[in-house]
Parts: sequence; structure tokens; C-alpha cells
Amino acid sequence: MSRIGKVLLKFNSRYDTNEKKPLRDGLSAVLQIDQTLWLANDETLSLESLVLKGQAADGGYVYEDHQQFSLHELLDLAAPPKSPQKFEEADIEGLAYDDKGDYLWLITSHSLKRKQPELNKDKGENIERLSDVSNDGNRYLLARIPVVKEDGTLKLVRQTPGSQRTAAQLRGGQSWSALTKVLKRDEHLGDFFAIPGKDNGFDIEGLALTGKRLFIGLRGPVLRGWAVILEIQPQEDEDDPHTLKLTKFGEDCRLYRKHFLQLDGLGIRDLCMEGDDLLILAGPTMDLDGPVTVSRWVNAVQTKGDSVVFREGLSKVLDVPFGKRGDHAEGMTLFSSGDGAEPQLLLVYDTPLGRGEAGSVVADLFDR
Repeated sequence: MSRIGKVLLKFNSRYDTNEKKPLRDGLSAVLQIDQTLWLANDETLSLESLVLKGQAADGGYVYEDHQQFSLHELLDLAAPPKSPQKFEEADIEGLAYDDKGDYLWLITSHSLKRKQPELNKDKGENIERLSDVSNDGNRYLLARIPVVKEDGTLKLVRQTPGSQRTAAQLRGGQSWSALTKVLKRDEHLGDFFAIPGKDNGFDIEGLALTGKRLFIGLRGPVLRGWAVILEIQPQEDEDDPHTLKLTKFGEDCRLYRKHFLQLDGLGIRDLCMEGDDLLILAGPTMDLDGPVTVSRWVNAVQTKGDSVVFREGLSKVLDVPFGKRGDHAEGMTLFSSGDGAEPQLLLVYDTPLGRGEAGSVVADLFDR
């Protein structure tokens, strides 16, 4: 299926703190709330917001009025930044919105990373780099942040007046969270926590919310061709409004559920709710260009307990175009221009090949 439109995202270059990878070159998650688009770059420690300004002369949509919200001002980070230029990235990989409570939810990769060889290094150093596995201290976040409207503009705050709503996060540290602590004992996933994410190790990429239920998509591991979605229901700790805890839920009274999907060897890159359906952006778990697809899990919210979803239970929405060493779809959200038209799918890319003017990048619209 071909693209049906485009969206120009205009970033303010003053917010770029990574000289090697500007904000527009590493978009990993996207979410529309009203006419505001929230975005994350996987090598930063912030969230970005852009506001829909209408249509351009070529018929595409334009987002601008860039604002940046630093996570260390909203959450209690395990590894606070030492300066605007010196920090440990959060690797944000999923965004979701609770429209009942007015919270933006985010999740990071919860994964290890392996260094890559570089052309300017000698053979011995590059071989050593491939053995270097590390753990950034802010990669173990699952959090909610209050969304407020001030002077007609959506903003993120640590808490609202009177602490009626507060930012909160799952307990964790520089190498763990309450979620990984539980999952390391899991018979399917436990062995993969010692493996870097891009090596088919444990790697979160995708978040969706419906009611109290959070769906978490895993890029890895992929188990003999089967992708995994986790389901949890975190709640605010009664003793600390800034802390979330995992709670047991459902008839089986468990802390989490597992859903196995036959995505033909692809891992999950993002999730998006549409009514009772779950839209699934899928791509390679390893460092490959493609294929990339969007599938629909019909009536996903009706599922009770763990589940196994064969390809016959999934409806293919589209095959996403991809480029060579770039244009890899990483984020997906339902897009509405506010003119009453049917929502469309908006996709953003890591390492985009088709940039806009200086400081800008183009996202794509597809029928859903």
C-alpha cells in the first residue's frame, strides 16, 4: 500500500544536544493527543511536543511550535544527567495516553546494548567493541506523567495543583525494574535478559493502553517466529503517589500475561489501540532493513488470560515501505486533522532518508 499523505515535523535546533544524531534522525515513538504530537528520540532524555498548524501548499500537514520536556524534571531518574550534553539516554520506545486520567505513559527499552565496530578503529579494537555489552542507567522506566493545558497548549508536569495528579514510575534502578525482576523468572523470557536487545535479547518497543490495561510490545525475543506482547495493570502505590507497583489481576490473579503472535519472525516495533483492536507495527528484531508490516489484532481487548494468536487471527493492514540502511518505521499513532475525516496511520522513522528543510523531517500517512 502506498503513502496517502505526509506530515512535516519542524524541530527547533536549539534543543539538539547530540551533535551526531539530531532529534529528527532518531524518532522512536509518536503519539497524538488532540492537535499536539508527542515524540521521542531514542538517544535523548526528553520528550518533544509539536502542534498541528494546518496544511501546506502541497496538501501535507505541518507541525511546529516545538517544546521540549526533560525527564529529569518530571521523574526520579536512576541516572540523572550531569549536564545538558552529558547524560545516559532513556531509550524511550513507546508512548500511550490515558484520556480518562489525562496521563501520558512512556516505556523504555529495558535492554542491554552492544557496541558496534567503527570504520576509523583498527581490527583489534573493533573485535573488542563487539564484546562490550553495557547498560545505560535510564533504560528501565515505565512511567506516567500528567498532561495539562495552559494557555491553550498541552504541557507535561510533575504534579498538578494540590497533587491531584502526580507523575509516577515503576520501582527500579540502573539495571532493573519491578517488571524485569518478575520476568527474569519467566520460563519463556528469563534467559534473554543477559542478551543485548539487538541480538534478539529482551527489548521493549511499543506501548498501548486501554482502561487499566497496558500492552507492552517486545522487539525481542522472537521465539521460533513468534512475537510477544506483555500485559500488565500497574497502579499507584497507596503510600507514595510518585510510585507505581505491579498488581495481580484477572481470573488467574497474576502480575502479567503473555500473548504470543505469529508475525512470521518479525518483532514488535510499536503498538496502537483502535477501539477494541490492537494495531501492531512489526519489523526485524535484528539489524536488518525489512520487511515491515502493520497488522490488526481484532478484539484484542476481549482476550482473557494468556493467548496464542495464529496468523489467521491477524488482519494485515499494510506492508510499510522501507529504505536501504534507513527509513525504518519505529513509531505509529492514529492521526486526525480535526476536520471530521476518518483517522489515518502516522508513521515516523529512525534514520529517515527523506528529510524536509533544515531542522525538519517528513512523517508518512497511510490508510488503516
